[in-house]
Amino acid sequence: MESEQHQRGVLSQALNRHVHQVTCVDTGAEALDVYDQADVVLLNPNLPDIDGLEVCRAIQATCGIPIIVITDRSSELDCVLALQAGADDYVVRPYGLRELMARMDAVMRRASPRRQSEHVIEHGPLRIDTHTREVRLCDRTIPMSRKEFDLLHLLAVNRHSVVPRERIMRQVWENSWSRRTVDTHVSSIRHKLGGNSWILTVRGVGFRIGQGAPAVP
Repeated sequence: MESEQHQRGVLSQALNRHVHQVTCVDTGAEALDVYDQADVVLLNPNLPDIDGLEVCRAIQATCGIPIIVITDRSSELDCVLALQAGADDYVVRPYGLRELMARMDAVMRRASPRRQSEHVIEHGPLRIDTHTREVRLCDRTIPMSRKEFDLLHLLAVNRHSVVPRERIMRQVWENSWSRRTVDTHVSSIRHKLGGNSWILTVRGVGFRIGQGAPAVP
């Protein structure tokens, strides 16, 4: 673990010297909280809480941010598994800094066309625009409070998975929350969208976006 932290610190300092702004995190959960602020993710698959490939899949399921896996594992199988999980590139230690930065530039160039339309999320007839913070259902504007929008957006970008209550707590309410607060906002969003099937409860875990019936004009 100390070796991993040392290598990460050295890499961070080197990238900072080349005018890259670097954010370092220790766990997969922290990575899932901050990845959407990045232009590229450098991912170590050996994480203490979540399998790194699961983190990779979660990021790629929601956006086009490029991911480079950096690891000591040099087998063909490890490389194939990482690429299948959604990684854009795979770098084995030891590597040269110039090579890594060239790979970062390459994956970011390839990713830029994908990211141009990421501010709009479409889920069936539901359309969520993060630039205007507008929600539309069947071309009808659905008014949302700030927290309602943030909660619906979080569920929509994780449309292929269940979002635990704890993650909702961290990302929407920044740990200032209660179970009733989350449930009240979920109930309000369901009502505005015209049905409970738009947000599904996974008992004991959290919530996920559903395929609901359109709101009635």
